[in-house]
Amino acid sequence: MNFRSDNETGAHPLIIEAVSRAFSSGTAFSYGADEWTQKVEHRLREIFERPELCAFPVATGTAANVLALSCCTPPWGSIYSHPTAHIAVDEANAPEFYTGAKLEPVDGPAGKIDPRKLAKMLAEPVYGVVHHPQPSAVSITQATECGTAYAPEEIAAIATSTHRHGLKLHMDGARFANALSFVGCTPAELSWKAGVDVLSLGATKNGAMGAEVVIFFDIALAKEFEFRRKRGGHLFSKMRLLSSQLDAYFTDGLWLANARHANAMARRLVAGLSALKGTSLLYPVDANEIFVVLPAHMHDALQDGGAKYHPWPSDRPGERAFRLVTAFDTAQADIDTFLAIAKAA
Repeated sequence: MNFRSDNETGAHPLIIEAVSRAFSSGTAFSYGADEWTQKVEHRLREIFERPELCAFPVATGTAANVLALSCCTPPWGSIYSHPTAHIAVDEANAPEFYTGAKLEPVDGPAGKIDPRKLAKMLAEPVYGVVHHPQPSAVSITQATECGTAYAPEEIAAIATSTHRHGLKLHMDGARFANALSFVGCTPAELSWKAGVDVLSLGATKNGAMGAEVVIFFDIALAKEFEFRRKRGGHLFSKMRLLSSQLDAYFTDGLWLANARHANAMARRLVAGLSALKGTSLLYPVDANEIFVVLPAHMHDALQDGGAKYHPWPSDRPGERAFRLVTAFDTAQADIDTFLAIAKAA
């Protein structure tokens, strides 16, 4: 019963098989000139209904975020994000290192940027003033670090003020598939049609061995990416290692099926926990992350029963909160065993 993170899961068998085939089929062109990389970009153009997009595989979510952002801002720029965003909390200053820009927090409930606060900050008279960092980009997380999902109209509200001032909108989509499964729209509607300029689309948390892809909807931004990826040490010589994973990931809707399963297991877990006395949710559960307050005796019983999950800070005094994450391969039996232990406690 491991609900610590969707980073701790294995990989989907179809993805493992795809990598094996890619490396047992003889030689292949290097540095992204292989057939798998070309297929991935072509398929993404179909999925996102955007014939002119550019797509670049990378190995990690941090690389995807910071290299994408480095194309959106000069070193004297400012990047606006939620205080809980992965780029602000969990990337060890990689955004600052790769971009040179300053991160500016924009608060809002449940991990989402408040568009009114953003609009007010972007309206400050700093443009062209040499003494101040220049507003350059906004980054939103989908799904957020609180497990909530932006609807297209929420993204559009942020994009409106972002583009009004000439900034670029980046989306950290480490759990984009989970958010898409919850919202129920098309990938295009949840990205470029809502105003996103560049998307860091994750696969690692959703069944890949280790692969992400940076998708530029504003292809003018992609001009420097290949050089930045090489300079940053993220250009794989055997790019088929990444691209064969992504090829399988996007084939026949595997990425969406994986996300639907993870979300369904989260809903099953939430339904069971919500019925138990003393439990409460910190945030709405839109995707596959659950932030829940558990009574001490229930937590102790779950720990004794072998359940694994992370503690999480609560802003309400005296409460012990925890994060549970479901994944593409979470077994219903594990959910039911977890709930049986919690109920008995």
